Amino acid sequence: MAGSLAAAAAAKGGAKVLLLDRNDHTKVGKKTNWGWVCGDAVAKSHIDYIEKELNMKLGEPVLDIKVDGVQVLSPDMQNKFPFEGEGFSLDRPKAAQFFANLAIKNGVEYRSHYEVEGPIVENNTVVGIYGRNEKSEQVKIRAKLVIDTLGVASTIRRKLPQNEYIENMISTDDIESTGRYIAKFDQVGEDLNYYDEKNALIHLNQQLAPGGYGWVFPKSGKRVNIGIGVEKKSLELRNTRLNKKDTLHSLIDQYVEWNPTVKKLELDPTDENGKGYWSVTVRRQFDSLVFPGYLGAGDSMAMPNPISAGGIGPAMVSGVLAGEVAAEAVAAKDTSLAFIWRYNKRYNDLYGNKTAGLEAFRVYLQSLNNDLINYGMSHFLTKQEAEEISYGRIPKITIASTFNKVLSGISNINAFRNLVFTVNKMKKLNELYGKYPELSGFSEWKKVVNAEMKEVKERFPPNPI
Repeated sequence: MAGSLAAAAAAKGGAKVLLLDRNDHTKVGKKTNWGWVCGDAVAKSHIDYIEKELNMKLGEPVLDIKVDGVQVLSPDMQNKFPFEGEGFSLDRPKAAQFFANLAIKNGVEYRSHYEVEGPIVENNTVVGIYGRNEKSEQVKIRAKLVIDTLGVASTIRRKLPQNEYIENMISTDDIESTGRYIAKFDQVGEDLNYYDEKNALIHLNQQLAPGGYGWVFPKSGKRVNIGIGVEKKSLELRNTRLNKKDTLHSLIDQYVEWNPTVKKLELDPTDENGKGYWSVTVRRQFDSLVFPGYLGAGDSMAMPNPISAGGIGPAMVSGVLAGEVAAEAVAAKDTSLAFIWRYNKRYNDLYGNKTAGLEAFRVYLQSLNNDLINYGMSHFLTKQEAEEISYGRIPKITIASTFNKVLSGISNINAFRNLVFTVNKMKKLNELYGKYPELSGFSEWKKVVNAEMKEVKERFPPNPI
């Protein structure tokens, strides 16, 4: 998603652009042999942004179905909180095709069947990439700037020189293993807690999806995108304490069976995209998105929302911004780190400034078992407060101001104190990202951010059962 939009934006800005993909043109952007593994959901605000920036309009079949919003349900199904606003479920393969064609229309050269193996680095600066063509011949390509949109396992990012700007590797603690089915189904009865054709549903349940959640996202034609995400440590703890040997694969099937409304699932064979598994990050984006000669966008920079794991929106936004900044740099004949640093600031201002706070809340949430999540959603937060947090805004939550919510039991009191601690950390992190530094002040700023996040992670180890 990020790559084609970056290419389109850069070409629109006057740059000469080469867009590389390992697939052929009919399967552009395909992640694995399983297909375009994705939840398919994206907020309307992100669609509005790219339509405005690239002067185009999206509709069917790219926008498969419109939804009023996302609803988050407690494990006992007694509480339902809104998350984000209205949005769309995409037809992911058709969206990838549309954006690649948009890039080509803007003048981009598209080259398929090219497998990127790593960056060409000279004098600590990326000056191109190397990889193999469809004949397995190694081909080197030089460029003034490289935009990396290879995804979470990017071979470019992982092979960058060790540096203070971009991390080569992503901790497994910050990754969710996900799987989903796109399937036709029979609806047995009507229960909006399990299937809602007007809303995307998220089920918090540490037994069904330890360290993550399950989702039921509607699609057109009586189809559904249904799946789960789990965190490795949480799954191991859950299995040990319940004497189970479940895997992501077995838990998806249990989640599907658990749903009393969505029955008789039949995988949708369209585009060979019916079943898939992939990894997604649930942390803030990298503290910097640039390195000399290099910009990263989308999943390669750990951009999915830390709570929802939604990656389409930030991929779209970052792709457009990276392309725009790259074109500006080429036009100015200044591709220095100091020049492209503006990409960091623009992404932070538009989206990234909230994600560190959301990461802190995600870590707190993973430390709660089902009973505490149920109690917390009943007593700790109002729907309005929960929605504020989902947008990265910080409601005023203090022990004194919320005492009338009647806490009972020491574990609930401690859990609420931990919530207050987390909200205060979110506020601190939001303040830090509200003052995103210039290049000269980055090192010191990063130390403070890392110290704040380390304190959160040490306080809240996973505790699903």
